[in-house]
Order: sequence, then structure tokens, then C-alpha cells
Amino acid sequence: MNIKTLLLASAATMVANSGLAQTEVQFWHAFTGRLGELVAEQVDTFNASQSDYTIVQSHKGNYSETLNAGIAAFRAGEQPHVLMVFEVGTATMMAAKGAIKPVYEVMGEGFDQSKYIGSVKGYYTSPDGNMLSLPFNSSTPVLWVNRDKLNEAGVAADADLSTWEAVGSVLDQLKDAGVDCPMTTAWQSWIHLENFSAYHNIPFATKDNGFGGTDTELAFNGAGQVAHLTAMGEWAKDGKFIYAGRRNEGGANFRAGECALFTESSAGYAGINAEAEFAFEVHPLPYWTAVAAEPQNTIIGGASLWVMEGHEDAEYAGVAAFMDFLSSADIQAKWHQDTGYLPITAEAGDLTKSQGFYDANPGTDIAVIQMTAKEPTGNSKGLRLGNFDQIRGIIDEELEAIWSGDKSAQEAMDSAVERGNALLRRFEQAAR
Repeated sequence: MNIKTLLLASAATMVANSGLAQTEVQFWHAFTGRLGELVAEQVDTFNASQSDYTIVQSHKGNYSETLNAGIAAFRAGEQPHVLMVFEVGTATMMAAKGAIKPVYEVMGEGFDQSKYIGSVKGYYTSPDGNMLSLPFNSSTPVLWVNRDKLNEAGVAADADLSTWEAVGSVLDQLKDAGVDCPMTTAWQSWIHLENFSAYHNIPFATKDNGFGGTDTELAFNGAGQVAHLTAMGEWAKDGKFIYAGRRNEGGANFRAGECALFTESSAGYAGINAEAEFAFEVHPLPYWTAVAAEPQNTIIGGASLWVMEGHEDAEYAGVAAFMDFLSSADIQAKWHQDTGYLPITAEAGDLTKSQGFYDANPGTDIAVIQMTAKEPTGNSKGLRLGNFDQIRGIIDEELEAIWSGDKSAQEAMDSAVERGNALLRRFEQAAR
């Protein structure tokens, strides 16, 4: 087909569609890079699959910036239809009276909430079990391994990495072999305090980590957490743990082949698989046998999609259609396989397995197993704490004081609990 024919065909299509007004739905998110490309692909696929609605996706900064942009837009009466909010913003969104429209209401009668994996949707459900937002990018932390680095250091291929005690021995080998970055981490609070607590079935906060009420108090200055952070502080002092930053700055170091071990989200798969020029493996998150006889379950990170109030019924119908599309088995399975995020439905997980993805990519099912092998407890269901983004900032400050040797782990966590509790009391007062 020549250019003239293409132009005539395009013009004919425009004339044919000129009388059709598609309903526009605004979707604000926090993804860039490879994940941003995959979100755009999902949106384009949905838009091409039907002619009633057009999803318009917009990047609004990192997670904190996207949440703040959504809040500011609502106050100005310019809110999007769908807003991506990271998991620590859940309590804030729940308390935003008049700002959100629960997903189960948007989806309407016939919405089957039972198809969503319990340990994933539980973070975003009301006390009576109704879904308030749609899990979109749910991940859990794992241990990424640069197999080439371990081989060069003489670490056996079958070396035990299941416990922190064993990891400590491997770090000794790596350091002795001259590896400059034996271990680094991303999202230090999420992995080494929040998930550490859940994985060892010890409380991060009272009242079932906030699920039982806003009068919760922080409890992550307990013996188990302090022991872990003390060990990490010693590793930092000895050059075995290299701190790169509060978010995912360590990811660039690992993907570049500089670090041997990396505690990071299962969703690190997208970037690592695309960029790593070395053999890599994924292992379960280690646990301390001195703290727990066996691991419990990790908790999710990532974000969910919240629907904002103040729009027309026809637009909410478009939101429902988009969320139904995102929940479909084939779309979910592809998203899971492309990104490393957890499938949000059992059907998508089963489809991924039947397609042979786990067999072809060993270890990519570890995140799912970690999340679903055990029924969550009050300590391992997740966190629902007000002002938690700000509390994480406090935790980050105190963790950095441990890594630099300025404070003991006990001093730092006692301080973080005291400072964080003050923010919880403010949230409790505001939520009344």
C-alpha cells in the first residue's frame, strides 16, 4: 500500500469516527523506564481493544509525588479518575473522606472479589472484606544474586543463602576475595524492617500493624529487629554491606555487575533481565534462625489503583472496563512475566505456570510462593498506618545513622518509634 492510499484510508477512518465521542479516563501513575513502557503498552492495548473509552496515562513523579499530586488535584477539583498510590498511602486514602470511590462500588454487581489472591488484596480491603482499590503492581522482596561474582570469589554454586547466618558467611568470603560490593539493598525500611518483621512473625506495630485501629503504636524496636540491624551495621562497618540510598539507587550498582547480593523487590526482574550482562539468580529472602524457627510470609509493596470521586457515571463505566481488562488472566500473566510483579489473581498465576514460564525462568515463582505458602497472621498481613510516608522518612534517617556508625541499632529504632508515634497521634486526631 503506497503513501497516498494510506492517507486516504486514514482520512476515511477519521470521517467515520468523527461522530463518535469516546469517553476519556485520566490515569496518573509513578512509573518511568521499562515499567513506564509496560504501563503504556497496557493502556494502548486496552484502547485498541474497544471504541467506547480512551485511557490517558500520565506520569506524575515518584510514588510520593504522585500521591501529593492527586491530593492537590482533588482540592482543586481537577482530580484524575484513577490514581496510583503506593501501599503505605493506603491509610491516608481510606481516611480521605469524600475523595475516593471504592473499587467494589465502581465495579458494581457481579464483581467477583474472590478471584483475587488474598495476601495481595488484603492490604487494600475494608474490615468487611470489600476491595477499596485495585492491586496493580504488587511485589515482595527477594534476594538477587550475581552468580558470576560468587563464582569469581569461589563461592560454591550450591552455597546456602536461605538464612542470614549463612549469608553472613558468604559475605565474609566475598570480602576476603576482594569484592568491593558484597551486598547492597533497595528500599531499606520496606525490606529490612517492614518485611523483616512480617517474615519473622513479629509486630511492626500494635493493633495488628494498624489494621485494628488508628490508635496503633510502633513496635519495630524489638529484639528481633534490633539484632538484624545490628548485624547489618557491622557489615556496613566492615565493607560487606554497601548503602546506596533510600529508594532503589542500589539497583543501578547491581545491574551494572558491581554487587554480588542485592535485596530488592521481585519487580527488579524487569530491569535486571533487560540490563544485566551476567548470570543472575533469585532466591527467597533470608531469615534469622535465631529469631524464627521458619519464615512466615513476606508482605507486598508497590501500589494500587484508587478511583477518585467527582466524575460522571459514563466515566466510571470506563474505569470499570479498564480495571476488568487489567484483571484478566492473559493481561495479568503477561504483566507478571514482564515485570516480576505478583499476579493479582490465581487464574493468572495458573496460566503463567501452564505456559511454562516458571520452568524456563527458574526462581520467578519464588515471590508468589513467599506470599502464599502460609496464611497471613496479624503480624504478616501488611501495614495500615497513617502518615506512613513521613514515618518511613524518619526510619530512613535512623537507619542511615546505624550504617554510618553514629547510633546503635537500639538507639536508632527507639528514636524512630518515638518520632513516628508522634505522627501516628496526629493522624489519629485528624481521622476522628
